[in-house]
Amino acid sequence: MPMDPSVVEAMIKQALPDAQVTVEDLVGDRNHLSARVVSEAFRGKTRVQQHQMVYAALQGKMDGMDGELHALQLTTGTPA
Repeated sequence: MPMDPSVVEAMIKQALPDAQVTVEDLVGDRNHLSARVVSEAFRGKTRVQQHQMVYAALQGKMDGMDGELHALQLTTGTPA
């Protein structure tokens, strides 16, 4: 089942309240999304740890074949 980009954005912002989040539907199917997440919470974390924090915010929506979100192109970073 596809996920609306606004739901993905809301879930990330709930877990990372200071985050600046932009989510785009890459191919129009609500199943292949791109997200850019900038948060102070990422400071001092590796890129892998940052991505893990975003995946945790999605509460299993990307897990395995039953996940609601098939693909997420993820860009993370800290505020300049």
